[in-house]
Amino acid sequence: MLFELIDWLEKTYQPPGFSAFAFITTRSAIAAAMALFISLLIGHRIIKWLERMQLRETIRDDIGLDSHLGKAHTPTMGGVIILLAVLIPSLLWMPMDSIYTWMIILVTFILGVVGFADDYIKVVKKDKSGLSGKLKVAGQVFVGLLLGCTLYFWPEFEQFNTLSTVPFLKNVTIDYAFFGEAFGWLIYIPVAVFVITATSNATNLTDGLDGLAAGTSAIAGLILGIFAYISGRTDFSNFLDIIYLPGAGELTIFCASLVGGCMGFLWYNTHPAEVFMGDTGSLALGGAFGAIALMIHKELLLPIVCGIFFVETLSVIIQTTYYKYTRKKYNVGRRVFLMAPIHHHFEKKGWSEPKIVVRFWILAVLLGIISLLTLKLR
Repeated sequence: MLFELIDWLEKTYQPPGFSAFAFITTRSAIAAAMALFISLLIGHRIIKWLERMQLRETIRDDIGLDSHLGKAHTPTMGGVIILLAVLIPSLLWMPMDSIYTWMIILVTFILGVVGFADDYIKVVKKDKSGLSGKLKVAGQVFVGLLLGCTLYFWPEFEQFNTLSTVPFLKNVTIDYAFFGEAFGWLIYIPVAVFVITATSNATNLTDGLDGLAAGTSAIAGLILGIFAYISGRTDFSNFLDIIYLPGAGELTIFCASLVGGCMGFLWYNTHPAEVFMGDTGSLALGGAFGAIALMIHKELLLPIVCGIFFVETLSVIIQTTYYKYTRKKYNVGRRVFLMAPIHHHFEKKGWSEPKIVVRFWILAVLLGIISLLTLKLR
């Protein structure tokens, strides 16, 4: 909205310096700084409000980690801080006539509402189970359907709506229209639903240690922002042999806001955390990652860009599957990890919480570098 006003002033009165706002890099930098400032400014006030309302984390007694029992009095639902810090700068600095703007805003907001409902039931209604699994998945599926249908049927995307870039392979794309163009939606839309649901839940599983989800989200947001920027430029996309997507570069502004918002949230979320993001933040962030990857046709790169989230989810799947298999075969369930998700495995091994988090951040940076290398190692 602010971008439109400045654009109008620049075209009408041509004040000096206003032309700089036409550049995505300028608006991205301002959005990141604004998101950081908003999260720092309102973070303390929201935490105090959460404390007054006694909206505190509910810790399960059977979790098996005594160090987590002391977190029962820590305010949760802090994802509201992230949502405000991300959405406000995005709405101010992204163009309102872009379909990319409204898609990413809607995905983030709707999943934030789903997460908020889950947190509300847990901390206000005192129901540790939170929002029922069916309702939570229904919200994620709805968002996936909304995004998938838009990306497939919107006229602006008709030329490349079923294509996806294959990492490490030059001039190779996957076309989801296996059975012809008329039936491409039968494959693509379910893929979109799966990606949104998977990334949203994966980020939620990662949010188990102070600063872990926020830090790794900032890193993933930065990498996806770089991909969005080069995808929206003809010179970079042609040079790197990736799909050119007119207008996709505007997603860089959202990614910059996400990075700034997460970094500001880390001010209060690092160990020992003053607030937790809760499902309000984790579901929204995860859904945003999936949506951005789908919009820039890089969803096959998500297991690398969001590699920490992927490994966390994989550890839960392995643990659950092996436990059920051994219980059925030997009548006694056995485990691969001491505890899942895998960050709890390292806690059980005696690693301190800050050590686990920082090492996971380092791995996330390494995975981000590998993701960027796929642009040239093709």
